[in-house]
Amino acid sequence: MTKHLALLGSTGSIGRNVLDVVRQFPGRFRIMGLAAGTNIALLREQIEAFNPVKVAISTPELAGDLVQSLPAGWGERIVVGAAGNETIATLPEVDTVVSAIVGAAGLTPTMAAIEAGKDIALANKETLVMAGNLVMAAVARQRVRLLPIDSEHSAIAQALEAGRREDVSRLILTASGGPFRNKNERALWGVTPDEALAHPNWDMGAKISIDSATLMNKGLEVIEARWLFDIPVENIEVLIHPQSIVHSLVEYIDGSVVAQLGIPDMRIPIVYALSHPERLRLGLPRLNLAKAHDLQFSPPDFTRFPALQLAYQVCKRGGTLPAALNAANEVAVEAFLAKKIRFPEIALVVAESVNRLERKEAANLAAVLEADLAARMQAESVVEALQLKMQQRLAGEHNDATSSTPTP
Repeated sequence: MTKHLALLGSTGSIGRNVLDVVRQFPGRFRIMGLAAGTNIALLREQIEAFNPVKVAISTPELAGDLVQSLPAGWGERIVVGAAGNETIATLPEVDTVVSAIVGAAGLTPTMAAIEAGKDIALANKETLVMAGNLVMAAVARQRVRLLPIDSEHSAIAQALEAGRREDVSRLILTASGGPFRNKNERALWGVTPDEALAHPNWDMGAKISIDSATLMNKGLEVIEARWLFDIPVENIEVLIHPQSIVHSLVEYIDGSVVAQLGIPDMRIPIVYALSHPERLRLGLPRLNLAKAHDLQFSPPDFTRFPALQLAYQVCKRGGTLPAALNAANEVAVEAFLAKKIRFPEIALVVAESVNRLERKEAANLAAVLEADLAARMQAESVVEALQLKMQQRLAGEHNDATSSTPTP
């Protein structure tokens, strides 16, 4: 039986991998809708390859450019912006939606898909970070399936098949540690965006690469796991595992620990989410344990990477604060990539922004989105203050250097 897919975030890293899987199994999956951001050239190639019913692009201007490069009649098949993403997510021809839009923008179309009775393959962790209680309640109410694409959560889902949920003692998420796991605290102040984007194991987009470098990505995954697997955050731990071979583990009350291992390739959890409970044969290299015998694990360093500890704290407080955490982090990451702030200031911006906001109940999407907007405004204010401080410091250093220069 063919599964009909809508793909939100088709031109991103996950989206491209999803389409590679679809190419391998054309009889199993069919693309009915594609939603992209601004990459018109790649979206046009995807349209030509998969001939979806509808596509979404971020702006009317880009839609106009896209129409001109497609055959006649395509104008009616293009939708625009956030509303366009929801249109793609709720297409009547679709039974499964792959949610792979980066950031908070993925929340509303994913919720729309759930309410429309679509199964979800979730790569957008922010959906559960921001509104985990609302999302999981909707999943239960609509009786749809939600399966994770994140490699860590896919690993946990697979390891949970080994026992009963009531017998779970703790979940253990593994983290590569990112490109700076061996840098000292002082050296982190000098790292560049290019260095932070160079992940040692995974090929990912810019946002998630920076989050991996700060360990905020793992913090967001802790919050996601809390909702996805209905387990207290106190029972979720993180271990640094540089090899990215053990993708995560589940410990049961009898002391047994079940792990899922594999090569670091996102197509494995994608296929698991799309074909479960069946497994499909992927043409990928097999894990060679004889060559991967040196598997290392260590606790995270909360001093050098405070973003992870901050995520734990916010998760415990709950309400709308996780949405605020996520929003402030998105602003801070953009500021770092634009070289407005330094690497350790990403976590500083997030912490200061969250601390300025009042915790409210995440009673509905409106409350969540209100917290998201408020946190963005606070984060932008903190970034501006840090920029001003940096300019004043540089001016002071310049004045000191000038005054110390001997006159001829």
